[in-house]
Amino acid sequence: MPTRPLMAQLVIVRHAAAAAVAEYRHLYTWRSWTFGWLGRMLSQVTFFTLVGRLLGSEASVHYLVVGNALMVCVIETMMVVPAGSRERAEGTLVALSSTPAPWGTVLFGRGLYAPAGGTLTSAVSLLVLAPLFGVRIPPGHMPLLLLLVVLTALSTYGFGLLLSALVIAFPGARNIVSNSATLLMTAVCGVQVPVDFWPAWVRAAAAVVPLTHCLTAVRALAAPHSTAPVAVPVVLALVTGACWHALAHLAASWVRRHERTTGSFGYA
Repeated sequence: MPTRPLMAQLVIVRHAAAAAVAEYRHLYTWRSWTFGWLGRMLSQVTFFTLVGRLLGSEASVHYLVVGNALMVCVIETMMVVPAGSRERAEGTLVALSSTPAPWGTVLFGRGLYAPAGGTLTSAVSLLVLAPLFGVRIPPGHMPLLLLLVVLTALSTYGFGLLLSALVIAFPGARNIVSNSATLLMTAVCGVQVPVDFWPAWVRAAAAVVPLTHCLTAVRALAAPHSTAPVAVPVVLALVTGACWHALAHLAASWVRRHERTTGSFGYA
């Protein structure tokens, strides 16, 4: 009996993800994704890495290229934030609200294209672009490094889903919320400067964001002679990511009740 709800959830996710993939393929061709989106993200990583070159510090170059190469994964994953309000604008919110499936599960499947694309973008940045700036990742670390990229995408996906659910109720704030969340993570989670640079209350806030811990683990793997532990940040990323996914599920349920109560499922 306990397996039935789980199997039902997986079926819902599979069908929702299939619809999302079809929409994503309509949005991008392989050419537009490669030379448009991927080229843009690689240019962004290169730009910030060259700041390290201007500082004349190889340590800064290494720090910036690894941080920004992983951050592009989060940037693409956070594209799920406006997706909730887009459902309203396209008129699919009414249909989704009439289904017996939990909204949290449906939204999870509908946005899976974002962490999947982010994983691929970040993997190219770390394995192709980063070596051009002198980052030599030990071959034995590469499988675990790719798993950490997947963990980064899926753990921060929970945070994105929470914001996506909330902007359904406040569609006018979708771009502000998405961009603000991305910029704050870039600033405080160790992408551009170490987390220790910030005061204690900022460090405490950064500690609840999975990206902070994923970056710590990735930096340890990318350093050729590092002895820093990887298990602890991985566990912290798993725990914080699971908490954000749970909150996202609760937020989706609340928004669904709110929209039904107020009758505000219409276009916006």
